[in-house]
Amino acid sequence: MHDDIDFLIIGGGIAGLRAAIALAPAGRVLILTKAEAAESNTGYAQGGIAAALGADDSPALHAADTIRAGDGLCDEDAVRVLVEEGPGYVRELVAWGTEFDCDADRRLTLGLEAAHSARRILHAGDATGREIARAMWARVVTLASVQRISHALVTELLVENGVVGGVRFFDRDGRRHDLRARSTLLATGGAGQVFRETTNPAVATGDGVALAYHAGARVTDLEFVQFHPTALNQPGAPRFLISEALRGEGARLVNGKGIAFMKRYHADGDLAPRDVVARAIVQEGERAGPVFLTLAHLDQTLVRRRFPTIAEMCRHIGLDLATDPIPVGPAAHYMMGGIETDAWGRASLPGLFAAGETACTGVHGANRLASNSLLEGLVFGARAAHAMIGPSEAAAPMSDRREAAGPPATARDGTGDALPDSDAVRDLMWRDVGLFRTRATLEPAVARLTSAYLRERRAIDPVSTADAGAWRRFNLLTVAWLVARAALRREESRGGHFREDFPARDDLHWKVHLVDTR
Repeated sequence: MHDDIDFLIIGGGIAGLRAAIALAPAGRVLILTKAEAAESNTGYAQGGIAAALGADDSPALHAADTIRAGDGLCDEDAVRVLVEEGPGYVRELVAWGTEFDCDADRRLTLGLEAAHSARRILHAGDATGREIARAMWARVVTLASVQRISHALVTELLVENGVVGGVRFFDRDGRRHDLRARSTLLATGGAGQVFRETTNPAVATGDGVALAYHAGARVTDLEFVQFHPTALNQPGAPRFLISEALRGEGARLVNGKGIAFMKRYHADGDLAPRDVVARAIVQEGERAGPVFLTLAHLDQTLVRRRFPTIAEMCRHIGLDLATDPIPVGPAAHYMMGGIETDAWGRASLPGLFAAGETACTGVHGANRLASNSLLEGLVFGARAAHAMIGPSEAAAPMSDRREAAGPPATARDGTGDALPDSDAVRDLMWRDVGLFRTRATLEPAVARLTSAYLRERRAIDPVSTADAGAWRRFNLLTVAWLVARAALRREESRGGHFREDFPARDDLHWKVHLVDTR
């Protein structure tokens, strides 16, 4: 390992890999991953990647769908970048050997998912993310200028005179390293593990957001959490994802009486935006008992062939995807907010970049359109790499931002009930900062999280604490605290953020992005 390298990437998902491929000709690149190199949210993406490739589609139509799903808070310039550059990058994946589903004539098969007005979703069975990651890693390992270190515990961004110049990390043997780099990219993925119920893998603890926040970078839109409507909801079984693609192919949501109900909640029925479907499932469950996804009216052979991974998961718990009603419910799935960046991945500190789910370009607004996440990682990972090669500079402050800084004054003394471990934090977030929020639950949640955060911050040391579990807890707690604070501040309902005490969208006062800085 070199003590100093040109380009440092933290994270091995689609955004980090696409950046590494673009950076390889320009200098020495090092990828640090917290677990095995290929372990990331990308590999767990069952659904697809959206791109306007069909004859009846266009980037303008894709942009309109994205903006509509984003519920009035998308950055429209970032959306245009996504939808206009996306098709070229997807074709590039095909050229690199990514095996997307094709018809008998070897033409790409395009699927339909919720809130899309045209078929534009490319799938690789029901394991699209895994197939994309396979093809990209196969390319990365051939690049002599790209090195990889797995099981690296990154504890701090190194900042000198306001410029990020590298990271401090511990290797798998507990040895500390201060690594200097010309440019540093955070591509650490999401933070679903902040909530008790989640579709995310164990690595998704919001590390990038926590690192950036503690370094002094701006983080934004963290109140907007997407709860996927259809995770398996069976006691004793894992909350694995039941992809949106099933409803795109005709699966129906039914209540405990076997009655389809989504048309009562939204004109688009089962293909309504995810935030609407998630809340409808909870409300219907309270009204008429458990909610199920059924494919029994579809061709059984087609179902098992189209969704082999999900069918196998169901088989392991004694269910037949093609014939049995599958119990489903919402689970935390995706963070629309993250490290504030411009459309080139530049964060608010020179030398620091972010891409993928850990970043917030504003492309998703308040609610992500299905299958735009893999596309986002691909497009903005490449764009961040191009910016990293250039001069080091910070992103210009974005418009329509409302800022906050530091813990609320009322909680600076560190009072409040203890949160003894990560599970207590996750339980609190699911119960009080989940799908339905209100001041009566948010205020005590913020007080407890603030108290716990201040205690943990005093106890942990990026120079000497090499305990991966301690850092996992601290990062998870940091992000939970930031999410809860933002949810309390935003007194309206929009997209993934629903306040029962402020149930209407309020563009007059709240068509803004909430920013936190340390």
